[in-house]
Amino acid sequence: MTNAEIAAALEELGVLYELDGAVKYRVLAYSTAAKAIRESPVSVAELAKAGRATEIPGVGKTLAEKIDALLATGEIPAAVKLKAKFPPTLIEVTRVPGVGAKTARLLFEELNVTSLEDLKAAAEGEKVREVKGLGPKAEENVLAALERLGEPGEGPGRVLLSAVRPIAEELATALREHPAAKRVEVAGSARRWAETCKDIDLIATAEEPAALAEHLAEHELIAAAGNPGPNGVRAQTHNGISVDLRIVSPDAFGNLLQHFTGSQAHNVQLREEAVARGLSVSEHGITETESGETTLCASEEEVYARLGYAYIEPELREGRGELKAAREGELPELVSVEDIRGDLHSHTTLSDGRNTLEEMAAAGRERDYAYMAITDHSASHGFGDHVTAERLWQRVEDVREWNQGKRGFRLLAGSEVNVGLDGSLDYPDDLLDALDWVVASVHTSFSISTTAMTERVLTAIDNPHVDCIGHLTGRLIGRREPYGIDVEAVVAAAARAGTMLEINGNPNRRDLSEHHARLAKEAGATIVLNTDAHGVDTLANMAYAVATARRAWLTPADVANTKGWSEFKKLLR
Repeated sequence: MTNAEIAAALEELGVLYELDGAVKYRVLAYSTAAKAIRESPVSVAELAKAGRATEIPGVGKTLAEKIDALLATGEIPAAVKLKAKFPPTLIEVTRVPGVGAKTARLLFEELNVTSLEDLKAAAEGEKVREVKGLGPKAEENVLAALERLGEPGEGPGRVLLSAVRPIAEELATALREHPAAKRVEVAGSARRWAETCKDIDLIATAEEPAALAEHLAEHELIAAAGNPGPNGVRAQTHNGISVDLRIVSPDAFGNLLQHFTGSQAHNVQLREEAVARGLSVSEHGITETESGETTLCASEEEVYARLGYAYIEPELREGRGELKAAREGELPELVSVEDIRGDLHSHTTLSDGRNTLEEMAAAGRERDYAYMAITDHSASHGFGDHVTAERLWQRVEDVREWNQGKRGFRLLAGSEVNVGLDGSLDYPDDLLDALDWVVASVHTSFSISTTAMTERVLTAIDNPHVDCIGHLTGRLIGRREPYGIDVEAVVAAAARAGTMLEINGNPNRRDLSEHHARLAKEAGATIVLNTDAHGVDTLANMAYAVATARRAWLTPADVANTKGWSEFKKLLR
């Protein structure tokens, strides 16, 4: 049984428990374990057979027993029992973004919605709005979500980059270490740092191609593989991600890498412009239409040079004007992780973080930052573990004390303050004034109108205590759609007020999105790259914030926290 199948079974059981009214902590335990299992690079079934399932994060004795039962019988007894209480198709309803188990049960009880077809019919018949606690906006969101899902049973087939890229890099590293390998690179969406990926593309050259393909097929991360051959192999990881290794001669490596890096839009435009100049472009080379002469390129730089372009970074290859810019010498020098001098959104055990102030500060110093803000949640953010005014006053003192006698790194006393419905903030003005840094974010009441949400955020932007707006649209990629907000009005207001806008590096968020970040840049707004780290391990998510910025064409000059402390503090209120 694959990791994906085990994870799906536990996830289903968690949903069934939630439908049955279980406490949220019990439900969360199953979803957390399912996520860890799905993303595990090793076979969880093999671990369970060896009695080692509890080595998976979030899997305790009880869940391990359920995994054992699943592997032995194909079912989890508790799930069988709960399935007798609810129609099996109701679980699909819970997976519609914005619906969830509680709403699905409400729709089941009030409207007898038992399937996606029932849900669509109820929404189109304007019945959803009549259910207490929902309304026209919720109904509109349901219809939009169903349209994005497509036909019932048709999934998006894409996985968060953070679940794919580490596996791709581990496989590429393993291939590079093989004696037969000459060059190995990750291609596709993972190389372009897109938000999601459908599969893993690997491009290689090798002295013994078949031996390299066989090495991939036998790797511990691979659950199944086709027949390895001189041209490569197709395989699948334990967590269900398809892997395609293509092996080519060194003189054509650049052609193949460029082609399979994509994107489709970029390559289509590249081919169309080449045709107009009498050239044909494919993974097999660049051919002169008239003479039939084909040019093979060992590097991507050669591919672009032959076609009359400067080299284009993978993150820019989305068909958004990069070819014109490359032809005219106007490509930007993109921001990099090495340019970042500080992280201004992080959490500790004072709210819902996993590490202490001291541990987070030490990790920030180890990353060679010049400054770092601790921004635990304010009282009304809606998830518990919040910080009262009294505790925040103490945190201000803790930070001041920590900074004494230290040079080269400054810790900022901050807060991630929830923005109320009227745009107001949680804490009194004197406390906000005592903070070094205030991130204002919307965490509650997402279903208000676009006009109301926009006014709510605009009010926060104009608040003299607010330094930055966090994760502007509230989206969770693949799980929660952005709430309605007039982004153009917001970025214009932020530019006028000097309030910064965050690109949140949590790979589930990446919010501002690349599109909104580019819009913000064009409006003249100040952009800051943050991680929203809830532990020292997630400070590494700066890479995703930087990737989003690069895909938005941002340079170091466009990003506030590429500045050292003496320059950055001049931007503060």
